[in-house]
Amino acid sequence: MDLPPDQNYCVARPVYSKPSFEEDNETKARVPKTIRERFTKSCSCSAKRAKDITKGLLPILDWLPKYKIKEWLPKDIVSGISTGLVATLQGLAYALLVSIPPIYGLYASFFQFLTYFFMGTSRHLSIGPFPVTSLMVGSIVLAMAPEENFKIKGNSTGLNGTTLDVAAMNEYRVLVSNTATVLMGILLLIMGILQIGFLVRYLSDPLVGGFTTAAAFHVVVSQVKLVLSVPTKNYNGVLSVIYTIIDIFRNIGKTNIADLIAGLLTLIIVMSVKEVNDRFKHKIPVPIPIELFVTIVATGISYAVDLETKYHAAIVKDIPKGFLPPQPPDVSMFADIIGSCFSTAVVGYAVAVSVAKVYSIKHDYQIDGNQELVAFGVSNIFGGAFSGFFGCTALSRTAVQESTGGQTQIAGFLSALIVFIVIVALGNLLEPLQKSVLAAIVIANLKGMFMQVLDVPRLWRQNKTDSIIWVVTCAASIILGLDLGLLAGLVFELATVVIRTQFPTCAALGNVPGTDIYKNIKDYKNIEELSGIKIFRCNAPIYFANMDFFKDRLKAIVGFDAVRVFRKRNKALKMIQKLIKKGKLRSTKNGVLTDLGVDNKAFESDPEQDPEEAEDVEVPTKEVEIQVDWNSDLPLKVIVPKVTIHSLIIDFGAVSFLDVVSVKGLKLIVKEFMRIDVNVYIAGYDDEIIQKMEACGFFDDTVKKDILFLTIHDAVLFIQMKASYGNVQDPIFEKISLMKESKEPFSFPENDELEDHQGVLGFDDTSPDPH
Repeated sequence: MDLPPDQNYCVARPVYSKPSFEEDNETKARVPKTIRERFTKSCSCSAKRAKDITKGLLPILDWLPKYKIKEWLPKDIVSGISTGLVATLQGLAYALLVSIPPIYGLYASFFQFLTYFFMGTSRHLSIGPFPVTSLMVGSIVLAMAPEENFKIKGNSTGLNGTTLDVAAMNEYRVLVSNTATVLMGILLLIMGILQIGFLVRYLSDPLVGGFTTAAAFHVVVSQVKLVLSVPTKNYNGVLSVIYTIIDIFRNIGKTNIADLIAGLLTLIIVMSVKEVNDRFKHKIPVPIPIELFVTIVATGISYAVDLETKYHAAIVKDIPKGFLPPQPPDVSMFADIIGSCFSTAVVGYAVAVSVAKVYSIKHDYQIDGNQELVAFGVSNIFGGAFSGFFGCTALSRTAVQESTGGQTQIAGFLSALIVFIVIVALGNLLEPLQKSVLAAIVIANLKGMFMQVLDVPRLWRQNKTDSIIWVVTCAASIILGLDLGLLAGLVFELATVVIRTQFPTCAALGNVPGTDIYKNIKDYKNIEELSGIKIFRCNAPIYFANMDFFKDRLKAIVGFDAVRVFRKRNKALKMIQKLIKKGKLRSTKNGVLTDLGVDNKAFESDPEQDPEEAEDVEVPTKEVEIQVDWNSDLPLKVIVPKVTIHSLIIDFGAVSFLDVVSVKGLKLIVKEFMRIDVNVYIAGYDDEIIQKMEACGFFDDTVKKDILFLTIHDAVLFIQMKASYGNVQDPIFEKISLMKESKEPFSFPENDELEDHQGVLGFDDTSPDPH
């Protein structure tokens, strides 16, 4: 909003340093709670606390009593039926990604929701299999149960005279899937109990976008071989997707035409109708359940034509009715799969919570991230025990549930009821369905993930680093596999954060005339740097990794190295001492040092000088105070860098924390500038930063709290007032004392105090060269 040009304000207050501010404003000591007090509070019990804890663990107790039956129930019924039909077909399809029979996808679509209904805080998530996590579970299954482990010798004339024991392989793969799902649930539950859901925030949106796009590519490759119905080996790990593509092309001649035609037709029809649903979603009250129609038609054609017998089409085959008894996990596998399970669980949770937050903001209710961890953990432990595989949420199912008017998880309950009916009564009707049709449905539902590629140009315009994170994560996940790819993307993302803080933006600030505003002098034309004052800002925390960079940028902005200046001045003073001892400089009654007609080249020691001539040279016979104007031309061959400032202000407005190394480094910087009579001030600090500096011993008799100011302008006004009273000398002066007939070299202390002087002294090198 633009303000009128006459909207000005005026504030009258004292110039505040930290000590003066604390004189006018009494500080309040913070008393941290002891561990005992915190433990006592967390373990205290009351009726209200017990009620809040119960509602926290079972959010259904909060929203169900408020349920508006007449207004919400009709919408939830329509949404539940629509979502249930989609969930049924996606459950069958996503089971193929896990490399287990399709019926287990129905179990995963049903059991996970039963507990989430009571414990989840989202009203719109559709709980069940997700293609990315299903593929990640499938990679665990293939790694633990490859086909080679189930080949048995027989009378077959096939390769090596072996046959594949499909029944034993499926049974063991289901056990691996169940075990992995239970372990993922345990990991999520532990994270929820420990209240560490914030760790998932390290998975940024660009990282998740690049990862899910790569996962979608893996899914497509895994399903293309089903659409073509070509044999391939099961690869896992680095370059697995590349090897699978090579196998597909190597065996492309074995493509089953019936499966290919069915898959292509399904893909074209489903994607076309989904596009219609998207374009006319405001006119169509309920999205067309095209997957259901295609599945019914494809199943009928396969059954009528008998595609399996006549054309050797790969069909679903056995879909038993009813449920299997609960099965305990194989705990002995935990050590082998815990790493992959952790990454899969974190990805599933991160995607689910991200989607849940989108809809919670849209419909104005709160999501509890830690309770979601508990809910997903319990749901997957329960689902894994009943032969389901890992579930979180699928974007398309959740979109259907919300877009069809779903208001609460009553819609989710009805969708689970649809899946239940299919399991107990209608499942066997889908046995003739071709796997290529299910694979095509999976591919068609990946459009949204592939459209994330369009985010890359936008990210490049907004933030190039985020764009690079997206690309690196995507490429790493495709090449290295999903587990290693996610780890590589996370490491790269964290590295960019470290690099951005290790090499932060540093700038010299100037004043907007007539205001207390200070901005980067490179960004505005009317900004002025104050005479004799340099203002330095570092836009990052200062710690061990960027301390050297901080020093380098400070040197570059002030225009000199304080240590080098100090050394050069000491060297110049020692040269003056030698020249005076040789008698080549003498003092007049006015205290002005003049040379004895010696060329400037002779101001260095001259070993060829005649000793008798040197004895005739007049030497000062009383103490003379010498003031050196370091910014004037010196009659020496020693180059002393010019110091054009008398004050340095370091802006701490963007410094969020310091460590021990940075505090020590800052103290050294302050003392280095003090040695050359440049006063250092710190402005815009946070009180916690000062507490850290106190704890690390920053302040002492030399570096006092008087250098701390609330704002940059406070420091600037203080410096200007101090200069107006003559307390700051610019240019800077040094003094040395010449003692009568002194033969010993003078020592020059590092911190030479400034004193009042009589007269203005300098060098005069205008005498003609006698030679």
